[in-house]
Amino acid sequence: MRGRTGTVVTVIGILLVSALVSLALIRGGTTSEPSAAPTATTAAAMEPQIVRANSHVLGDPADGRVTLVEFLDFECEACAAAFPFVEGLREIYAGKVRFVIRYFPLPGHANAVNAALAVEAAAQQGRLEDMYTILYRSQAEWGEKQESQAELFRGIAEELGFDMEAYDAAIADPATAARVELDRGDAEGLGLQGTPSFFLNGEPLELTSAEDVTAAIDAALAAS
Repeated sequence: MRGRTGTVVTVIGILLVSALVSLALIRGGTTSEPSAAPTATTAAAMEPQIVRANSHVLGDPADGRVTLVEFLDFECEACAAAFPFVEGLREIYAGKVRFVIRYFPLPGHANAVNAALAVEAAAQQGRLEDMYTILYRSQAEWGEKQESQAELFRGIAEELGFDMEAYDAAIADPATAARVELDRGDAEGLGLQGTPSFFLNGEPLELTSAEDVTAAIDAALAAS
């Protein structure tokens, strides 16, 4: 790749190194411990799927010929480190690749579910990316805290100009929690142990190097 695209690849390569280091440290710790056995009401009892019809797509949905799926946890430091890398990929492959995110709040993170609920409530107002972006960028302020950060997330929603009556109703609605659990159930059913976990056109994609990732995407585009 040359010119501006080559520059972006170089930048996301640097960011990828940071993401890999964070991922190695976190997966060596406690955040990727197996979660408790799911109840009969969770999606784990269903056939796990990498993408569902209601899965959230970032930005331009493209044509769906090539789809990159990320199972993420907003309190995961490796996910926050990978966030600018994914944003760089979105810039390179705008209109060509569909980027899908799915919730996978890990049990070692006290506010991972609260964060996912906030993003899902934002999605119901068509503002998913606003909340998704600010939670990653502000993770250092609220991550790794044991007390609930739900009020902080509500304050963010208010600052972003959300309809707060609708936001509060969404947070309180069991259907919002069920939507988050649908994604987590799929992640568990797929045997995922940590975040971020990526799939490219249904196949696991390892974070190895920026060149390997872009090569895999380019190959998928060429074959589609």
